[in-house]
Amino acid sequence: MKVTIYTDGACSGNPGPGGWAAVLKYGRREKELSGGEAETTNNRMELMAVISALSALNRPCDVELFTDSQYIERAINEHWLDAWKRRGWRRKDGELKNAELWQRLDELLRTHTVTFSWVRGHDGNDYNERCDALAVMEREKFANNV
Repeated sequence: MKVTIYTDGACSGNPGPGGWAAVLKYGRREKELSGGEAETTNNRMELMAVISALSALNRPCDVELFTDSQYIERAINEHWLDAWKRRGWRRKDGELKNAELWQRLDELLRTHTVTFSWVRGHDGNDYNERCDALAVMEREKFANNV
């Protein structure tokens, strides 16, 4: 099964209230997912969008995933994730932030065949713009409850 996924995260302050969102496309069907946290970081929200989208798939899939996070795209495509894993979930120069999320993502990447592509954010891509709008909406929910 071939699925296309777009993801985005948003955070006001770092840390601060944040939101994440994903749009999953399979054939003509689309599904939107979103959520957030009251005290988080942008990188956590970007990771949660990817993890939540891949976790929503109920069987192994071939996935084309688009993210505007160069950090996530490069971590996969430049094999940083593999190096962190070999080092016991540490970076060359010390602690790996959000190690538990990277570990969850690593597990999901063993279930699904995923191609990661970077898309420029806020540049007219309809699905990226939709993810951004949903992530910001989630962020605002948490910002207004503080």
